[in-house]
Amino acid sequence: MATDDRHDATRSTAPAGRLPDDHVIVICGATGDLARRKLLPGLFHLANAGLLPTRYRIVGTAPAADALGDEEFREHARQAVAEFGRAAPEGPSWRSFVETLSFGAADPGDPAPLLAAVQEAERAVGGSTRRLFHLAVPPVAFGSVVTMLGATGLSDGARVIVEKPFGTDLASARALNDTLHAVFDESRVFRIDHFLGKESVDNILALRFANGLFEPVWNRDHISHVQIDVPESIDIQGRARFFEGTGTFRDMIVTHLFQLLGFVAMEPPPRLDARSLREEKTKVFRSLRTLDPANVVRGQYEGYRDEPGVAPGSDTETFAALRVEIDNWRWAGVPFHLRSGKALAEGRHMVTLTFRQPPLRMFPATAPDGTTPRPGTLAIDFDDPGRITVRFLAKEPGPDMRLGRAEMVFDYAGSFAQEHTLEAYEHLILEAMLGDQSLFTSAEGIDRLWEVSEPLLKDPPPVEPYPKGSWGPDSIHRLVRPHHWYLPDGR
Repeated sequence: MATDDRHDATRSTAPAGRLPDDHVIVICGATGDLARRKLLPGLFHLANAGLLPTRYRIVGTAPAADALGDEEFREHARQAVAEFGRAAPEGPSWRSFVETLSFGAADPGDPAPLLAAVQEAERAVGGSTRRLFHLAVPPVAFGSVVTMLGATGLSDGARVIVEKPFGTDLASARALNDTLHAVFDESRVFRIDHFLGKESVDNILALRFANGLFEPVWNRDHISHVQIDVPESIDIQGRARFFEGTGTFRDMIVTHLFQLLGFVAMEPPPRLDARSLREEKTKVFRSLRTLDPANVVRGQYEGYRDEPGVAPGSDTETFAALRVEIDNWRWAGVPFHLRSGKALAEGRHMVTLTFRQPPLRMFPATAPDGTTPRPGTLAIDFDDPGRITVRFLAKEPGPDMRLGRAEMVFDYAGSFAQEHTLEAYEHLILEAMLGDQSLFTSAEGIDRLWEVSEPLLKDPPPVEPYPKGSWGPDSIHRLVRPHHWYLPDGR
């Protein structure tokens, strides 16, 4: 079995389409919802795109109570791809893919079927083979699965993909990392955040560091405030058991929005490799000011307490908005406004940077209709496939100097061939096989995010009700004064 000697794969110099080494991929929790919706369809798409290794096998595993035979697992995969995949499970490509699938049950006290299935898969691949484990299991099962992998030797030299949540507070996050590091060293741990696998999030790096137009003005001298906004129109969709123990802050802010903040706010790395990118993002987290509960609004949509499984007096937030400060030379004094929640008016994924007004106002402060022209913005829509919009003021046609809003739009869908795109999970699984940790979160980064969150978790403000289909509680506007939220009007 090959050792993991590529801890810092370089993104900028790797040849396009570089294939991973031969692999045995083990999906822990292969009968669950994540495997059905994302992992099995994603692996088939990678195979269709010619991005899986030359030789590979995929082993599904689950507790013995949920075990499947090989043929049952293949049928399970066919149904998953038929329902959620981008290509039908048929033809030569499907026949080749399905032949790589096998199943081995594993209970903590009886891992023998899984061990046998992995060994058989490695014999079928032949030669030097890497192992990749994807832990698509509930948090309660995490420790026992990791311990089992270590006790059986299956973890030797292997890499592991870890699903969120990465703890629920500082103590649990540290305990989780201790469990992981007892079996896997940090260079082989891939904490997956599907937001970071989006093409348009990678495009933030390209926008900043490949263009002399933007990087010189990407700082406190030119940007007045930044908004990261991920409203969701769906409610909890029957997931009360999960949501009651998590809430929006733990589920979305710590896991997703803080990670996006890291990409937006980082210093230019010396190289676009995993070590440099993760270090610059971690520096941002080290510079985050500890959260002040007075700068946080927690909301709960009306009717949440009537959801099956929700406690009648639940104080779990379905909405969180907060003001975040970064104490470094680039961003000192620039507020970052973060917002996410359930049952809101729209589902969006937006980063908006607002530029400062010119130092000398040469044009009227108000337009003829009495409105105040808003400053220029750079809006990054990182919903798939993504777009970038620059909004600015321009002269309206006519004899008078009247200003009107104008915009320039880069639309990802209309600019590049979409057949080459990968969905977030597909992208990240491929990066894990290549050993590139650039788009995965580090133990130190996670630790620091829970550390700055401690005051809020210990003394959260009470939840405020908001109507379904709104933009959250009215009190969110006090967080951003003298600025405003750029959704719902997007301007």
